[in-house]
Amino acid sequence: MPALRYSGALLVIVAILGMAVPTAFSAHRTGVQSPAGEPAPAPPPSGGPEMRIAAVVNDEVISVFDLVSRVRMVLLSSNIPDSPDARKRIETEVLRSLVDERLELQEAKKQNVVATDDEINGALTKIEKQNNMQPGQLNDFLKSHGIDRNSLISQVKASIVWAKLVRRKAAETVEISDDEVDTALKRIKEHAGEPQSRIAEIFLAVDNPTQDADVRALAARLTDQMKQGARFSAIAQQYSQSATAAVGGDLGWLRSDQLSPDLAAAVANMKPGELSQPIRSGGGYYLLLVLDRRNGDTGGGQAAGGLVYDVVQVIFPLPPNATDAMKRSAAAQAIAVRQASKNCADMLRNGKEKSPQMSTEGTVSANGMPPQMRDILNKLSPNQASDPILQRNGIGIIMLCSKQTQQADKGGGMPSRDEVFDTLLREKLDTVSRQYIRDLRRAAYVDVRV
Repeated sequence: MPALRYSGALLVIVAILGMAVPTAFSAHRTGVQSPAGEPAPAPPPSGGPEMRIAAVVNDEVISVFDLVSRVRMVLLSSNIPDSPDARKRIETEVLRSLVDERLELQEAKKQNVVATDDEINGALTKIEKQNNMQPGQLNDFLKSHGIDRNSLISQVKASIVWAKLVRRKAAETVEISDDEVDTALKRIKEHAGEPQSRIAEIFLAVDNPTQDADVRALAARLTDQMKQGARFSAIAQQYSQSATAAVGGDLGWLRSDQLSPDLAAAVANMKPGELSQPIRSGGGYYLLLVLDRRNGDTGGGQAAGGLVYDVVQVIFPLPPNATDAMKRSAAAQAIAVRQASKNCADMLRNGKEKSPQMSTEGTVSANGMPPQMRDILNKLSPNQASDPILQRNGIGIIMLCSKQTQQADKGGGMPSRDEVFDTLLREKLDTVSRQYIRDLRRAAYVDVRV
């Protein structure tokens, strides 16, 4: 029986703007220090409304200031327009995640588990690199959006120590034998010729029957938010209680036999890019997104190749209740950038000058893309920009740099023993994590006051 191994990829790394945001582990800012000796942002004036108590977790306080700052970060990373109604809808779930994060940090302190400055700074540096930011630009971004930097650091810190705690507990209880790996490999070979779907999940646990209605209502609210433009990956990273939350809920390529009957039946009737309704299965509710499909021909058959677009996008942000004059002004700025840009390099440079936080470049796949956006891109030639597009968060323009047919994945590639081992380990760590946080909740004193 081999010794238990751990994959470095299991360490939760955070990001914002639709990158990897930590799973729903959030915490109170008191006592959280900025790494590398950086000064912490000043709190609001003493006695102000935001210093009221939102919740007490054992002997520690979560303030309304903490809650407001984290709500802002969730709205931004999830692409949900900031409005009083939107804040009110998510406050309960955000506060619950803040409570869980505080429990995790308290447990880490009790077990002498720490997140080092190097680990925290490494995570923050990765955020900047993933978002094409210069060193230090993340601080400016958070400040410009009214987000307390310590709120992000708390989330980073809690994610790091929680991953360590779960691995430590798993080392005491989890064993994966050679027989388990052999059985999994055999099952994969037996079903190798079957079609596969690449699926992303959001899992919301129901810890006891009295929570069922509340969790179902949360699943419905999240579904509505995603239909209105919130990013699935960001919602998964903030709310999902599965280990896949760290990677935006991505489960990878799966056959129907690798899913429970309820989930497999739902996926069978879904098209790439389609979001499921909440599905009650196992210990909670699932929201599924089919990202892509391919066949499983072991003889080398491939799924039909889809188009991949290399694009630059510039968005001029608008407030939720923007006036017509604001929209005209943003559209005029977009047109000016378009006219000054002969190619994608020009577009990115001009966009960074005029809208530095909302100018991006990258590749997007036609699979799962909204039909309207796919139609716009298909009408563009390389280095041609679109007309201004009204989006939920502003007025944007998009320039096509190139498009090509992607090499479709072969469905018959067999995973290695290490890959199968890591999959089994992830599943067992997921179970350990859920049970661990349930135990901490049951043993805790929590007084929610807002």
